[in-house]
Amino acid sequence: MLLKPLEIRHSAHVAILDARPELLDALTLLRECLAAARFPLDVPGAERARRSCAELLAQVDGYLLPRLRQPEAPLLAVVGGSTGAGKSTLVNSLVGRRVTEAGVLRPTTRMPVLVCHPDDQRWFSGRRVLPQLGRVVGPRQESDGQPALAVVTTRAVPAGLALVDAPDIDSLVAGNRDLAADLICAADIWVLVTTAARYADAVPWHLLRSAQEYDVTLATVLDRVPHQIAAEVSRHYDALLERAGLGGIPRFTVPELPESVGGSGLLPASAVAGLREWLGRRAQDPQARTMAAARTAAGTVASLRARVADLAGACAAQYATAVRLDQRLADAYAEADRRVRACLTGGGLLTGQARAHWLAFPEDASAEEVQESLTQALTDLLVEAVSAADEQADAAWRREPGAPEGGTDTAEAVRERAGVLVRRLRRCLEELAEEARAAAGLRGEQCDDGETAALLMAALFGGKTGTVAQQSLAGVLGPRYASRVRDQGEQELRRCVDRALAAERERRGAPLHRLAITAEPQVELIAALSTVHAQQA
Repeated sequence: MLLKPLEIRHSAHVAILDARPELLDALTLLRECLAAARFPLDVPGAERARRSCAELLAQVDGYLLPRLRQPEAPLLAVVGGSTGAGKSTLVNSLVGRRVTEAGVLRPTTRMPVLVCHPDDQRWFSGRRVLPQLGRVVGPRQESDGQPALAVVTTRAVPAGLALVDAPDIDSLVAGNRDLAADLICAADIWVLVTTAARYADAVPWHLLRSAQEYDVTLATVLDRVPHQIAAEVSRHYDALLERAGLGGIPRFTVPELPESVGGSGLLPASAVAGLREWLGRRAQDPQARTMAAARTAAGTVASLRARVADLAGACAAQYATAVRLDQRLADAYAEADRRVRACLTGGGLLTGQARAHWLAFPEDASAEEVQESLTQALTDLLVEAVSAADEQADAAWRREPGAPEGGTDTAEAVRERAGVLVRRLRRCLEELAEEARAAAGLRGEQCDDGETAALLMAALFGGKTGTVAQQSLAGVLGPRYASRVRDQGEQELRRCVDRALAAERERRGAPLHRLAITAEPQVELIAALSTVHAQQA
């Protein structure tokens, strides 16, 4: 017998509750990838990705995995909406007594309250759902600053159903907004409450569109509707729902009553009878109960494809930005390296005070003065190159949205670090000169170790102007040993410059590199998503 399309859809929904262990394992892996995903750079779309990832993680943890592992658990119906919509009053009225605080002060619901049948308390006293929340017994408004869920039992709620009074989705308190979103994501049934005055606002419609996207079991309550305009408001609201493709969802109207105002928190039973009956059927009719849970679970799994793909794209954007920023930094320091090389091989450092000491050496300037002036000249060259590289990198990073702050340093700090490396180079060159003299069999004739080291430094640092120093060095050591020690000295000079620039480049890039942004999160999210859909199929 051929199944009708609606029957096929219902069968597909119900099948999700018969989840195999492989599907649960795949969803658990996806959950781990979501928890590992980070969006540290403030690139366009990053804040949206952070919220979406947190919402999706809350939905997988708080709803999807618990529901698929224990499909027989009671339905969770979350009553949500914007500030002042009357959520708490509605929950109290459905139960028939005050179990959650309602009032005129906003925000009123600071701690969510879950109301269930006593036989169902075991399902909610632990952290099977909403694991990020602690548990308290009975309704309270404070919990020592820690987010918690108040669990209240009453036989007025049918077994198989739990009601949650959620904080305002548009609360002025960011923590309340996030908590409200987490609660809605953990629900089998969304009961969206809006008012006759605010039903066209953006907040309720955002929730409605999200419910439509996830294909959840949904009902909407139009609250506080004045009698004189009830027909007009109802027609307009129906038209808006129809236009949004939501014309088939259950809609209940609660008239404006004296009990709606002043925070009494309780409406006549007749005002909420329709919603109470609809919720009761979802809980007590096995087929309706299974369909409510299965439809939301199936819709959540189906929504993973687009939502996880968007997050993978956001991860890719983070990585691409990090690569560009690192390349801009590399380009700036490559230019600094070229500047230093050009100076050392071209005009050299035998200028200014260093040149004056060199020209007076050895009669009127000591080897110590020549070496010290050349040490200072190389330090200055490195500081100038680093400063130019930092300026170039800073300008490039400012043009790139999302670049992290920090990493800059003062010229004095750069000079101190570079000076340590250059002084270390000087000691190394002095040792090379001493070893070369010993290899050449020289003792104290012609010039001492310090003077030989000064000739070596002038030959290395002088560029084209260091020819005289090279010739003098060859005259002291002989061409063979002079060439060897100069080659060794050039290697040490190259290492010194490389270390200095590499250290400063790492220092400037540290704010980016500490974030450790890689391509793996994108790849892992896509791979985990593919596994989920393969197992679902």
